[in-house]
Amino acid sequence: MTASRIVCNPLDLQYAYSHVRSLTGKRSLSREAADPSIVLFRGTYFLFASMTPGFFYSDDLVTWHLKRSEKFPAYDYAPDVREVDGALIISASRRGKPSPFYRTTDPLADDFVEISPGTFPFWDPNLFQDDDGRIYLYWGCDARVPIQGIELDRTTYEPIGTPDALIASSTEARGWERNGEDHDPKQNSLLSKVIFGGKPMIEGAWMTKHGDTYYLQYAAPATELNTYADGYYTGPGPLGPFTYAPDSPFSAKPGGFVTGAGHGSTFQDTHGNWWHTATVRVSVNQTYERRVGLFPAGFDDDGTLFSNQNFADYPMIVPDHPFDPWHETFAGWMLLSYRKPVAASSSLPGHEARLAVNESVRDWWVAATNEPGEHLTVDLGGVLSVHAVQVNLADHDLHRTAAVPRSALRALEGHKRLIDATNHPTEYVLESSVDGETWTPLWDGRGTGVDAPHKMTVVEQGIAARYVRVTGHKTPFNAPLALSGVRVFGLGTGPTPAPTTDVTATRIDPLTAALSWRPVEGADGYNVRYGRHPEKLYHSWLVHDRASLNLSSLNAGEAYWVAVDAFNENGITPGAVSAISRHPAPAVKK
Repeated sequence: MTASRIVCNPLDLQYAYSHVRSLTGKRSLSREAADPSIVLFRGTYFLFASMTPGFFYSDDLVTWHLKRSEKFPAYDYAPDVREVDGALIISASRRGKPSPFYRTTDPLADDFVEISPGTFPFWDPNLFQDDDGRIYLYWGCDARVPIQGIELDRTTYEPIGTPDALIASSTEARGWERNGEDHDPKQNSLLSKVIFGGKPMIEGAWMTKHGDTYYLQYAAPATELNTYADGYYTGPGPLGPFTYAPDSPFSAKPGGFVTGAGHGSTFQDTHGNWWHTATVRVSVNQTYERRVGLFPAGFDDDGTLFSNQNFADYPMIVPDHPFDPWHETFAGWMLLSYRKPVAASSSLPGHEARLAVNESVRDWWVAATNEPGEHLTVDLGGVLSVHAVQVNLADHDLHRTAAVPRSALRALEGHKRLIDATNHPTEYVLESSVDGETWTPLWDGRGTGVDAPHKMTVVEQGIAARYVRVTGHKTPFNAPLALSGVRVFGLGTGPTPAPTTDVTATRIDPLTAALSWRPVEGADGYNVRYGRHPEKLYHSWLVHDRASLNLSSLNAGEAYWVAVDAFNENGITPGAVSAISRHPAPAVKK
C-alpha cells in the first residue's frame, strides 16, 4: 500500500459552480457534478460528468485532471462516453431538439468532431457496441416513460427500426425504487412531488456485457435522495428480452458521511478489475448539488453483478494489480474524529463546530468572518496514530457573498448558469499536534491555487497526533471558511467493540424488514450487511448512534439474510448471519 494509491469518496475533483434558481425561487451557488461515465481508452481513464466544463482524465483512478473543451456540449446533463470502432463517441441529454454525437481519437488534443447532428432528442443516453460491431443506444429519464433501446446505423447513427420499451418502475415489487428519504414517501422532495407526482424516476441506463450476458443497468428513485441506487436487468441480447435481477440494487449507499450511489457506469481497469462509479448527493443548496463516487465492483461465479460499498467513504486502496474487490481495497484505517471535541476560532449561529465531525456532508461549520486565519481544531481525546485526513469544503450562502460579473456566467438553461471553478480555489493549512502547542504541517495549500473540495492528505506510515487543525487563508468568492467534514482516519488504541447480540429481523411487509439489536458499548455505529444468500451479503447500510433500522430496499417474494457489524475507531467486529423471513409477494401489475 502506498499513499499514491489511496482515495476517499467523494472523489476530489474540480467541481464547477452552478448558479441556480429553484422551483420556490431560492437562489444558490454551489459545486455540482453527477451522472459519471468512465471509460478506459488507450491506457487513460476518461470521466465525463454533468455540469463539467470539459472532462477529467487519469492514469491511475486516483489523481484526476480537468481538461477543458468547447468542442462538444460539455455542460449538458448526463454526458455519455463509450469506445466505438477505436474512437470515443460522446453524446448528452437534450429535450425538444435532436441530440448530436461527437467523435474523438485523441481527447487530450481536443479533436472532438460532430459526426451526426442526431435525429431525435433523448435524455440520459448510453451507447454500446457489441462484439459483432453493431451499436445500440439506450436512454430515458422519466417517472412515466420506460427506458428505451434501439439499434443505430454504425455509420450515420440514425435509428434502425423503432424503439423498444425495456425498463419501467415496479414499486409494488421493488422496495428500493420507492421514493422518499429512506423510502419514506412523507420525506419526498418538493421536485418529485410537484413535477413527478411522487413517482420514482427511472433513468441513467448503462449496458455492460459479461460473458454471454447483457447487463442493462438503471437508476432510481431520485438523485436528491439517500436511497438513489442502481439496479439491473439481464438478457441474452442487447435488446433483450430482459429479466429483472433480484439482487438489485447492486449499487446503493443510503448511510454514512455521503449517501446515494445511483446513475453511474461500470468499467474495467488496466488489470481487468471491475469498478462502478456513481452519483453521490449533497442536495442542500439545490437539488442537483452532487458529487462523484467510485466503488470496487465485479461479477461472482453465478454472474451476479455487485459493488462493494461497505465503509465506502473511508480511505480505499486502488491496487495496481488484479484484486479481490471484497478484501483488498479497504485501507484498514478507522474514523478517529466522530463526535470528538472540536473548537473553532468563531462560528455562525446554527453552524457550530460540532457539525464538522458528525459524519454528514449535508451540514457544516461556518466561520463567523471571512478573514484569513479562521480555524477549526479536532481533539481526538488522546495521542493516536493518524494516517489520513479528509477535509471536505462546503458552499455556504455563496450567492449572497459572491460578486460574480455577468460575463463570468455561462448560460445553460433558463434557471441555471455555470461558473468556472478553477478561478475560485480554497487555500488552507492542515496541521497536527501532540500537545496543542507545537504543530506539524500535513499540507500547506497557500499559494497553490488548487481547488480541492474533498482533499485527503495521507500519511502512510502514520503520525502521532492528538489534535488536527484546519486554518483557512483564501476562500471562493471571499466567503467565510465552511467545512462539512474534517474526517481523521487512523488506528485507535482500545479494543474493537463486542459482537452485536439479540438481533431481530422481521419482514413487516413484502418490501421492508424491521431490524433491531442490543446496543454495543463503545460502538460508534453499525454496518448492516444483507443479501439473498447467507454467503452473499452484497448490500450494506451504515448507521450511527442507533440500534434499529427499517430495511426498506428489499424485493418482494425474495428471502434475505442479514448481519450487523459493530465498529469504532479501533476496528470492525463482524456480526453473525441470520435469516429474514420471506413475506408473501403481492400481485404485480403488468
